[in-house]
Amino acid sequence: MSIEFVLLGVSFGQAKLAKLRRELLTPTSKGGGGAGEGFDVTKSGDARVGLVGFPSVGKSTLLNKLTGTFSEVAAYEFTTLTCIPGVIMYKGAKIQLLDLPGIIEGAKDGKGRGRQVISTARTCNVILIVLDAIKPITHKRLIEKELEGFGIRLNKTPPNLTFRRKDKGGINFTSTVTNTHLDLETVKAICSEYRIHNADVSLRYDATADDLIDVIEGSRIYTPCIYVVNKIDQITLEELEILDKLPHYCPISAHLEWNLDGLLEKVWEYLDLVRIYTKPKGLNPDYEDPVIVSSKKKTVEDFCNRIHKDMVKQFKYALVWGSSVKHKPQRVGKEHELEDEDVVQIIKKI
Repeated sequence: MSIEFVLLGVSFGQAKLAKLRRELLTPTSKGGGGAGEGFDVTKSGDARVGLVGFPSVGKSTLLNKLTGTFSEVAAYEFTTLTCIPGVIMYKGAKIQLLDLPGIIEGAKDGKGRGRQVISTARTCNVILIVLDAIKPITHKRLIEKELEGFGIRLNKTPPNLTFRRKDKGGINFTSTVTNTHLDLETVKAICSEYRIHNADVSLRYDATADDLIDVIEGSRIYTPCIYVVNKIDQITLEELEILDKLPHYCPISAHLEWNLDGLLEKVWEYLDLVRIYTKPKGLNPDYEDPVIVSSKKKTVEDFCNRIHKDMVKQFKYALVWGSSVKHKPQRVGKEHELEDEDVVQIIKKI
């Protein structure tokens, strides 16, 4: 059997598996696959953070310590059976924290309540994978596999490739780099599984079959993730130094409240939020209640929309104090990009 045939078979199988997983994730209209009691949690505040992990790793204790919300804690597995929400007020932002029921192997295949857990995890701005310091690497790999299987890409950026369907002309494959994973026949085999016979595929890096499948599927979530290694009071300093080499890692002891401030600071960093202070005309800026926007959507127009959807209609110009402008204040338009802790005064049309 040629190596090309084997590679084609692998790519074809990956595409088929991705389709099956997508069908698993898509809710049916006939009931029986609903969110389940306790999973219909309304998104509130400025951001949502999800606690994901195996049973009894300390997620409920962590939620209780950070938010004061009561989530039942016990020394046996599967205590948390519903999604428990809590709220953290941090640097003026209201952050919703969800304690999701413990993930087990096979969650992506519908075992336990994993399907509801992962569906909720997809709505989070940051995911905290809570690991037991005694067996962190094994659990880390298993949970990553479950989340990946449901289209959640942790600490990754979307593939830098272009996929465009067209009416005729067959499959056209171009690349600006040397490819070690994809060629025209492999691309055709993957597209065929999705009944796509006419498309342009253009690569700007050495993409894999999984990357192409992700772009064709189009339902992937790219989510920042922090690996919260709990119960570090139960391991040696040497073991802690080994764990310290993990990327995106934060060591804590929820029970003893060790390094919870460090965890909150890291969550803030990964949320990548921007605080904008309002200044009513003739008054001092309101430093107590900032308007929170994403660093990816931080124009004056985005700021106005966060306050009220009709504010842009009345907008004339804005006065801005802070690091985003050269002069204090500076008159700007609605397309101006703000920076963290800028002060803004909106001047409305008369």
